[in-house]
Amino acid sequence: MAAITTSPKNSPLHLTDLADITRVFNRFDANADGKISADELADVILTLNSSTSPSEISGMMDQIDADRDGFISLEEFAGFCAAGGDNVDGELREAFELYDINKNGLISSSELGEILTRIGERCSEEDCVKMIESVDEDGDGFVNFEEFKTMMSRSSSSLSRK
Repeated sequence: MAAITTSPKNSPLHLTDLADITRVFNRFDANADGKISADELADVILTLNSSTSPSEISGMMDQIDADRDGFISLEEFAGFCAAGGDNVDGELREAFELYDINKNGLISSSELGEILTRIGERCSEEDCVKMIESVDEDGDGFVNFEEFKTMMSRSSSSLSRK
């Protein structure tokens, strides 16, 4: 499961491997020119979270665009996704809340499917159920915040070994 949050803080995108990073990068790169412009970044962020201000989007662009050429390359994007943050628990909470659409403290397979659809991923209900089951430690059919943190820490440690 890819966790996405729209905070302009340290690492608003946390993905589990290079294939996921490349897939999301390609979704952001709407015109397929191999780079993400500020407009492309804004389009995706606003699709995910309409309350993100233009100044927050600009801050995200400034943070990710390491070479200051006005665009985000795949290399910059990958580095940004893999970067750790000072406020990891807060960022994980923001990511969790993005998936928890109905704000009940749990991520359901339908909520997971809706977020994946928003970012252009096709995922059947059955696949979403399987993804939830793979991290559902208490067997209730949902992912709570503690399960989400455990899942993300596993993902982070697998990234650091690559």
